[in-house]
Amino acid sequence: MPSITAPFPDTTAQQLAALGAQIRVQRKSLGVSAPVTAQAAGLSRVTLHRVEKGEPAVTMGAYLRVMAALGLALTALPTGHAVAAPTARQGWIPARIPLADYPQLKQLAWQVHGVDTLTPAEALGIYERNARHMDDAALEPAERALIDGLRVAQRVPLASSQAGDV
Repeated sequence: MPSITAPFPDTTAQQLAALGAQIRVQRKSLGVSAPVTAQAAGLSRVTLHRVEKGEPAVTMGAYLRVMAALGLALTALPTGHAVAAPTARQGWIPARIPLADYPQLKQLAWQVHGVDTLTPAEALGIYERNARHMDDAALEPAERALIDGLRVAQRVPLASSQAGDV
């Protein structure tokens, strides 16, 4: 006779839902489709969907496999510990770049009206066209990392296995 599983406390269910949402946001920001992510993690698309929903019945191994495929790491913190905002990884860039987060980019993009975010290609173009107007000494580490990531992304072509799936 199967054992009866105790119900999950609300806080645990909320944490799993938040983890699943974070995984989905990472996948979307990387521009990787669900089937490609599932294949890279060695899971079915249905299991990936359940991970992204934060379902508690999915094994921890499945969560970790998806996270590894997307370049995420799991960190255990004591309850009540404040979590710092994630830092930019070397060469990583967001799918949309908010102007408000990058002061030099905001200054250089003075001619762009009615837009709060830019694509990586638009941002790199603005940085490159207006490099002579940029104050290198005023660049914050996060903005310098963004510029470096944009340059790396420009040199690295999209893998052929992902080109048609995005």
